Amino acid sequence: MALRSNWRSLAVFVFDMIAVTAAWGGAFLLRFNGDIPSEYLSLLWTGLLVLLPAQALIFRGAGLYRGIWVFASMPDLLRILRAAAISIFAIAVGVVLLAPQPPLPRIVFVAYPLLLILIMGGGRAIYRVFKEHREFGALRGVGKPVIVLGAGREAANLVEELGRSAEWNAVAMLDDDPAKRHREIFGVRVLGGIDEVGRWAEILKARHAIIAMPEASPARHRAVANLCLEAGVQAFTLPAIGQIISNHAAITQLRRLHVEDLLGREPVAIDSPQVRELFAGRVAMVTGAGGSIGAELCRQIARFNPARIVAFELSEFALYTLREEFAERMPEIDLVPVAGDIKDRARVAEVLERHAPAIVFHAAAYKHVPLMEEHNAWQAARNNALGTLVLGEAAMEAGVDKFVLVSTDKAVNPTNVMGATKRLAEVVCQDLQARSTRTRFEMVRFGNVLGSAGSVIPKFQAQIERGGPVTVTHPEITRYFMATHEAAQLLLQAAAMGEGGEIFVLDMGEPIRVLDLARHMIRLSGYAESEISIVFTGLRPGEKLYEEVLANAEQTRPTHHPKLRVARSVMPEGFIMTELRDWLAHRGTRGDDEVRRDLRRWVREYAPYNPPKPVLVARGQENVTGA
Repeated sequence: MALRSNWRSLAVFVFDMIAVTAAWGGAFLLRFNGDIPSEYLSLLWTGLLVLLPAQALIFRGAGLYRGIWVFASMPDLLRILRAAAISIFAIAVGVVLLAPQPPLPRIVFVAYPLLLILIMGGGRAIYRVFKEHREFGALRGVGKPVIVLGAGREAANLVEELGRSAEWNAVAMLDDDPAKRHREIFGVRVLGGIDEVGRWAEILKARHAIIAMPEASPARHRAVANLCLEAGVQAFTLPAIGQIISNHAAITQLRRLHVEDLLGREPVAIDSPQVRELFAGRVAMVTGAGGSIGAELCRQIARFNPARIVAFELSEFALYTLREEFAERMPEIDLVPVAGDIKDRARVAEVLERHAPAIVFHAAAYKHVPLMEEHNAWQAARNNALGTLVLGEAAMEAGVDKFVLVSTDKAVNPTNVMGATKRLAEVVCQDLQARSTRTRFEMVRFGNVLGSAGSVIPKFQAQIERGGPVTVTHPEITRYFMATHEAAQLLLQAAAMGEGGEIFVLDMGEPIRVLDLARHMIRLSGYAESEISIVFTGLRPGEKLYEEVLANAEQTRPTHHPKLRVARSVMPEGFIMTELRDWLAHRGTRGDDEVRRDLRRWVREYAPYNPPKPVLVARGQENVTGA
């Protein structure tokens, strides 16, 4: 291999010396119209004897032999231009010092470097075209036809790489810039605007598209992704410009569209110095650390150099999984996996005393609405409300600086046990804040987290993989959705901003129809809506058609962060903590109806709802009643 490389380098060097000879002789021929006088022939050959070794040194110093000819590109041309400029300067110096007779014709100072650039640059370009045609030319038209959306620099790089791919065949580009229409980029024509993707996909028989617009806004990405879905085109995308890995081929960074791409949410920007000040060199504790939000909180906290993260979790498997992840990906972080139940006062007090966290994130909760509504209402009350009370009082006794309750939009005007018990957890924190001298209690509400355990997206995905049907409770049901990392970042920001007693409300964007989400996921999976049926099963006990972020009696005010607002919630009239503690401390069990009845004592806005259960079946745009 080394011998082969040396021969190639020698061949390139010989070619460049031939180019020097041809350019030098060509400059004299141009000057004398092909008939060089004898006295100038002597100057030509003498000058060449001096020029060849000088050029060899200049070429070597300019780095002309670092590149590979088959990949010759703009950097190689710049090296040739630099070498030519140095050469003409060296020739001028030589003429001044040696003063040859007859004098060197002035046109040589112009013609020689131009001819040298033409021969050396052209030779490399011709070789690259020849090699690419021989090695990759047969691949064009073989791969799957794909339309590239965008015609910027990244799109051009992608098209060039697609030309060497056996898997893909770029058949067209689309871009909204009129100046680029009907132009060609690496042999691929820009046929029209991006909104024409459906028409061109049908004409060109292309079932795939690549969104190569890394600088576009999230809203624009969402619009283009939806265009692809509506056209029945399976889309891939390049990452955002800040996430593109340098020195990696664009084609290797392609990924399929995710559900997050259809939300079009602007990326979260947090006040990193403020958040870092909260965590750097301090101990943080996360309950429910094995869950979707808890685990992401641990990952985000790890970015800010904490002294230790105490991961408190009831599930052994979830705790093991989190520990293994940190051991593999972030071994420098001191993660302490603690198994325990937040209702266990002795265990909670022991952990807080031993590790002395400065901040506690309380994410442990029962969150599944239908599951907690029937047969498990009392367990929801104990876990969500009693667990918060036990942990909150222990945090006060241990001198924790901040206690952050992870709450939910379902706590607003709740119609189900889960939402009512989470609202009760908020009331507990508000009462503890009123009695606390050091610990500051804060609450953060947000909606559904994409991909969290037990949420609708993994459920839809599993149903699609089984071939359907996909079950949706109601054709008009809407929900707020947020990416896990986004929710965790805003939780950290709220924790850094809070002064005690606030209920922070996250900007969840616009609500999304769950039916639309189901249809998008079917298309993202490569199926037509006629292939996967959608079944409407009817609203479940306690389930709302839509979620709210503020209760009727609450007021809100903005903060300095555009995605965080503060709700000033009113404490329930006549609330007495001792009565709630006695109720929660009941050693026996309570029936679901009893729990629902008693919850209304402390959560006055709680209005249980048990809808009828019609079953409908939808195929595509048509809905028919089914059994």
